[in-house]
Amino acid sequence: MSRSAEPAADHVDPPSLNFAVLRGQCSSPPEVRVLPSGQVLAQVQVTTRGSEKAVSVPVAVWSPAAWVETLEAGDEIVVVGSVRRRFFRAGGATASRVEVEAEAIARARDRRRLAALRKRVDQLLGELDG
Repeated sequence: MSRSAEPAADHVDPPSLNFAVLRGQCSSPPEVRVLPSGQVLAQVQVTTRGSEKAVSVPVAVWSPAAWVETLEAGDEIVVVGSVRRRFFRAGGATASRVEVEAEAIARARDRRRLAALRKRVDQLLGELDG
């Protein structure tokens, strides 16, 4: 008897999900760059504080809204996105960085944008149910 590499017809793989939600303070103003491709990238360091320690998380915001560029150190934001590892050339070598790539971002006090973020989170989590 040979074994097949294909799963049984009644087997369904659970859906995978790369999903991150952060709420924290900007550690510094965003670094905004125009890449050689013409794309605009804002990079923000978000510090989250748990019961044990603070953690700084780099966040990439592609084609950011104008208000993102006005963020200052201490501003509280909420980010919905996915975790990714980005490779780039630096000093003649290939380097990498793990960051959260923002799908949506809002100031923590902006109720309208927060409602849209909650809706997106519910939608993503609903996809797990199939």
